[in-house]
This record gives sequence, structure tokens and C-alpha cells, in this order.
Amino acid sequence: MRILFVASLHHPEESGAPRLSGGNDLLFPVSQAHAFWVKALRAAGHVCDVFWRSKSVYPWSRERRLVMAERLTAGRAIRAIASRVPRLSPDLRTRNRRLVKRCRELRPDVLILVGDNTVVFPETLATLRDTGIAIVYTCGTSPIVFSHPLERAAAPLYDLVVANDLYHAMQWRELGARRVEVLPMSAIDPDTHRPYDATPEERAAWSCDVGFVGTLVPSRLYSERIAALEALRGLDLGIWSVHEVPASLRPHHRGALLGEDMIRAISCARIVVNPHGDFMRWGGNLRLFEACGAGALQITDERPGVREWFAPGEHLLTYRDPGHLRELVISFLGRESERLRIAGAGRRHVLAHHTYSHRMKRLTELVAASAP
Repeated sequence: MRILFVASLHHPEESGAPRLSGGNDLLFPVSQAHAFWVKALRAAGHVCDVFWRSKSVYPWSRERRLVMAERLTAGRAIRAIASRVPRLSPDLRTRNRRLVKRCRELRPDVLILVGDNTVVFPETLATLRDTGIAIVYTCGTSPIVFSHPLERAAAPLYDLVVANDLYHAMQWRELGARRVEVLPMSAIDPDTHRPYDATPEERAAWSCDVGFVGTLVPSRLYSERIAALEALRGLDLGIWSVHEVPASLRPHHRGALLGEDMIRAISCARIVVNPHGDFMRWGGNLRLFEACGAGALQITDERPGVREWFAPGEHLLTYRDPGHLRELVISFLGRESERLRIAGAGRRHVLAHHTYSHRMKRLTELVAASAP
């Protein structure tokens, strides 16, 4: 297949960074999982390219770094108001025309529209779909909580929606999507998501008894995650986030990590905790698979999907509430051999069943079955 990704660059500062060990050009920076999609798709013989919808047509406009914050700033307010009337923007109208032009030049079989689309109009997708291009929408968040009106209005135009949370899939069906499949779009790349031999400097910066990497704001969307981490205060807890951190957890915040450095830090932690966001009731976030790939003992919250993909107690541990999480952490910090046994089993499991090669093989099967 000839596949064109339509995506936003979340961290523009990484756009010129080395892609992966070995210098492979994977179109995306490693901080975005789609880098590993491209690697797996190309290994299977598919041709991939990307259209950066976040790139303004104005040369003086810089791509904005994605940083979540609790407070409402003037800039966020202005962007929110402008997003209500996207068709009034000459910039966005030009980007849509450029996407159509790009598709006419590349003639892709499939257009993969990555979630959080605030740029591509439904009428643009309808034009492309009429040319025989399959439109595939992929997203790991709830359309009720996060999606933009443009995304919801285009739901009937998607030939396939891929959601990694069963409840999100139900919501997309309610919005009019014709075919929705549940497939965790998170996985591991064996060359990247692995244990690392850290340098003394890395160990000094990253070693901890309990580690967490992820988003914590706005608190209304991550209240359960915040409560879980607050229960671990007083322990050797390390938190890394590129976004703001609530005041109660700032003493444990060690800075921002992206890409391979994030995996290196995870592999330095004795235990990795992974509470899902409040909006992810089924489960299946990126860290669920990455932490096991890095060789860490993972403790995650009880979610139905976790039991579908892993055997709790064998590949990882699950907790019921913040108090139970603290008990498990303290207990397994004193049970070294059992901690290493479960961590090793978790790594072997994701290598056997949850690599990006597995995911992309299934995705291309679903796309082939859904193409117009």
C-alpha cells in the first residue's frame, strides 16, 4: 500500500533530532509512536509519507509545542475561539488545498488521519474519498472528551476508525462512523523499547524506586492518576513530564523526557507505575506496553483491557485503589527476585505478542477489508 499520514508535530524541537539508533529516517520523531508504525510498515513493504497539517503556510509562523497546562492563558483562549470557526482562516483553507494537491501527486491508497485533527475539513476528506482513497482515522482518546467538531462531523466519512479503547469505539459508532475496530495502537519496537545499560550520569539522574512518565494536567482528566501518585509520596518517586505538574507532586518532578531518553529512564526504575487517564476506562495507553518492553516491573490500575492483553500477577501487577498501590509498591521493593521474575515475563510477553509489527499487520488487514 501507499500510505499518507496526516498528522501534527507535537514537539517541533525534535524535528531535526536523530530518528532512532542507526539514523533511520522514520518521518516522525521518536517521541511520537507513529515513527514505529512507519518502521514496521516499511519493513512489510509498504510505502509511507507524511503531510504535516500543523505546519502553517505563513513562513513567520512557528509550529507550537504541545504543552498541557491547568490554567487558561490568553494564547489558549484565542486558539480555542479561532478553532470554533476554522473555515474563516485563510491559513487552514490553504493547508486543505495543499493536502488535496499532495494526494493528487502521491496517489496514496490510504490516508491515515491521526487524531486531534483541528485542520482538515470534512469536505476535504469527502473530496479525497471520492477519488478512491481509503480514509482511516486513528485515535487513543475519547471523542466525547477530546475531539474537535471537525473530527466529529467527519465521522461518517471515515472508512475505518481504529480505537484502542472499547468505550471510545462505541462513542465513534454513536457519532456515525460506519466501521470501528478496537485495536491497541500502542506497542513496542524491540530495538528501542528495551532495557538499557545506563551510564553513571544517567543512573544518577534517572534511578529511582518508583518511576512515572506521562501527563498530569488538567486535573479533571487525570484525577485518578494524580491520586495514585500522591499515595506514593514519601517513597523514592521520580516523575517526568513535558507538561505542567500539580503542586502536590512537584517535589518529585525531575523534568521532561522524550523519545529514547524516556525509555532509558523507565529502564532505570525498579518499579514503573502506570495509572490510566480518567477518560480511558478500557485501558491500553502507550506506557502499558512500553514499560514491559523496557524490562521494568509495571503496576497499573485495573482496566478490562489490561486483562485482555496481559495476565496480572504473571506479566505485571494491577491495583484497585491508591492505598492498594502503595501496599504493592512497598511489598515488591522488598521482593527483588519476584520483581525481576514478573518484569522478565512481561518483557517476553510483549516481544511475542505486542510489537509494532504485530499491530501494523493487523491494521493493514483491517484497512484492506474496509477500503472503498
